[in-house]
Amino acid sequence: MMSQKLRVGIIGGGIGGVALARSLQQQGIDFHLFERAAAFGEVGAGVQMTPNAVKVLKALGLAESLQQVGFLPEAMVGLNWESAHELFRTPLKSTCPDLYGAEFYHVHRADLHTMLVADIPTEKVTFNAQCTDLQQNAGSATAYFADGSTYEADLIVGADGIHSVVRNALWGNEKPQFTGHMCWRALVPVEEHPLPFVGPWASFWMGPSAHVVTYYVKGGKAVNIVAVAEAAEWVKESWTEASSTAELLDAYQGWHPNLIQLFERTDPAQTFKWGLFDHDPMAQWSVNHATLLGDAAHPMLPFLSQGAAMAIEDGYVLAQALAHYKGDLSTALAAYEAERRPRTSQVQLQARERGRTYHLSSPEELRQRDLAYQQEQAKNPNAVGIRAEWIYEYDATRCRERFDAEAISA
Repeated sequence: MMSQKLRVGIIGGGIGGVALARSLQQQGIDFHLFERAAAFGEVGAGVQMTPNAVKVLKALGLAESLQQVGFLPEAMVGLNWESAHELFRTPLKSTCPDLYGAEFYHVHRADLHTMLVADIPTEKVTFNAQCTDLQQNAGSATAYFADGSTYEADLIVGADGIHSVVRNALWGNEKPQFTGHMCWRALVPVEEHPLPFVGPWASFWMGPSAHVVTYYVKGGKAVNIVAVAEAAEWVKESWTEASSTAELLDAYQGWHPNLIQLFERTDPAQTFKWGLFDHDPMAQWSVNHATLLGDAAHPMLPFLSQGAAMAIEDGYVLAQALAHYKGDLSTALAAYEAERRPRTSQVQLQARERGRTYHLSSPEELRQRDLAYQQEQAKNPNAVGIRAEWIYEYDATRCRERFDAEAISA
């Protein structure tokens, strides 16, 4: 517990913001969360909770909730877009607890959000709160809202996404850059049994200038679709930009019949698209009494399935740093950044690289990539085809040990 009372304002009630709120509450640190929407809610999409994120969720008391709503995929499988030839197969369900210290879950994003907010007192949350500015003085930071209200705290945390008002207030209005990729998301309900053309694993279909990831969520009651393609024109950055089944099918003409059958089952009114944007890694997140986490600090492409996981890690580590340094805010923020920035920067850059390798088009590039997959699996059957072992191994719940080690070495 804190020996000195500290008050934290959280701007944004997405996955990262509520993970921070829950982590602060666990440490006995006072907080208030501000969400611009009228109520908590997440769009109908799946999210991969890889072992690194699951370690944190368990530390936050959510192991049972995960078991109730999650799906444990048997493997991660790479497939040729046209022939369905298997490029790699990495076991997950049988190996992740031993290899990485936690399971690998597929979860519906709304279910994940619901479990994170379950114990947050309603009096600690203000809805319809659109943050418009942040100002600081010698001893505190103040958030300003569209309705004219303000909130002063010892620390204001921008968990307000890629278009972060807090980030802009601290570092200037640098707009995120369009990456040349667009993405469709859709969810296909499964009535009674797993679909015969969708295996109980995470499938990575790799094709020229595009790829598709499919996996079960809601305990196997639905299939989540993430379809990414290179786009010649800018596509709006919004999770709720309407698309259609027809548009999705048109973009993936000639792809394997298993995928086409799945796409044909999507609800045209519940098929969405958006452009993928990101920022370069930042050299600093914190200024005096304000800092950032999640997409506000390190928006990343979804090709390593780490956006939500990194935000959850951020929230947990920030709360641990604030508790560990007992009110010494500057030291706590320095420790938070030292623990998080190198890792998130590497994930950002490696996610960009996966966007390149997933979408190779020339026959020689494809041959070399697929041969490399086969060679790695021959050497180590547990080698992750997308080369993410280093991500899964990380354990945010041991960050205090690293804080102490850094203090000793200093």
